Amino acid sequence: MTQHYRREDESSGRRLDRHWNELLQELRLAQTGTQILFAFLLSIAFQNRFQDADNFTHFVYACTLIASALAVALFLAPISLHRIVYRQGLRDRLVTIADYFLRAGLVFLVAAVCGGLLLALDVVASRPVAVGVVIAVLAWFVTFWFVIPAYVRQTREPDGV
Repeated sequence: MTQHYRREDESSGRRLDRHWNELLQELRLAQTGTQILFAFLLSIAFQNRFQDADNFTHFVYACTLIASALAVALFLAPISLHRIVYRQGLRDRLVTIADYFLRAGLVFLVAAVCGGLLLALDVVASRPVAVGVVIAVLAWFVTFWFVIPAYVRQTREPDGV
């Protein structure tokens, strides 16, 4: 039998505070990388060579830029939510909603990373090769970010926390 990590002496308030702090640490990491990606993507549109790119490239760029912007918005949303509900006794709802924002942000971040990869690979490889590599990278992300965590969660023992 596996030993599960438990905090028997932790009150619900302390647990919510701990969960909020854990979410903030995760958000800090995600925000930084996503904001850098977004800034980089913004600069691409102003390059002379990009103006001459085909419709496929422009479409991928637009989708990638939008996905990146949506990820930034979702990763920053918990801060805005916290400011608005601060000192209202809503930490339980704050943590739950922030968790949803973070999960949705990760989906858009994967889309933005894969779009950025497709833009770069389309320059150095044939388009079919670039698309194939991006599909493989997307499967990689989905496996490690979603499938394995879902499997671990699904197969936990009933007395797990």
